[in-house]
Amino acid sequence: MLDKIALTLLIIGGLNWGSVGIFQFDLVAWICGGQTGIISRIVYILVGLSAIWCITLLFRDTSDTVTDGTVADS
Repeated sequence: MLDKIALTLLIIGGLNWGSVGIFQFDLVAWICGGQTGIISRIVYILVGLSAIWCITLLFRDTSDTVTDGTVADS
């Protein structure tokens, strides 16, 4: 569950940076009251922490969780 939350926050952060790069428009700051607003800062911090968390995804062994999709007959 934490992985999905972190990935969702990273998607939000990526879309925000894309809008800053393309349109020079900071969507998070616009929604949350400016770049120095407390809510904006919390969102920026959560996105940063999510990025740190998602670094661990690169090094996890996921071969144990892969299934072939078949159902065993009882």
